Amino acid sequence: MVFFSLSYNISDHKITTMALKIIDYDSKEYWKMVELRNEILRKPLGMTLNEQDIQADKDHILIGAFDDDELLGCCILVRGQEGSAILRQMAVRSQLQGKGIGRALIEFAETIARDSGYSEIAMDARASAVGFYEKMGYRPCSEPFEKVSIPHVLMKKRI
Repeated sequence: MVFFSLSYNISDHKITTMALKIIDYDSKEYWKMVELRNEILRKPLGMTLNEQDIQADKDHILIGAFDDDELLGCCILVRGQEGSAILRQMAVRSQLQGKGIGRALIEFAETIARDSGYSEIAMDARASAVGFYEKMGYRPCSEPFEKVSIPHVLMKKRI
């Protein structure tokens, strides 16, 4: 199911259409998502996604940005409580960061959350990404705290 497409160029690598879609758990696309999350989010910390992380994914909304079969970026929406969804595991291929993929993923996730009846999205954002999320309308709601050995900030946005 494709909901959004965007055309752009990146250096010598021309991507003409980016498709945003919900990924089925345990599909070929899902395992590409696990690989990207490990590469971008876990490997730099000396970690990998474990079986508990993988099993938990089946209860969440898995979102990916694709150029044909190539996964460009991904994120996860977790069903929260009292009208709040939680955005997790936002990852965009390193060489493609700053090209609009993260923005498109967040806008798509916000649409899905809104259509699912949520009025707010919350996240534990890495401190290094707070500026990006602020540009997307999220506001810090906590002092920095440590999670998976790096500083994070709780951020929220009404949608």
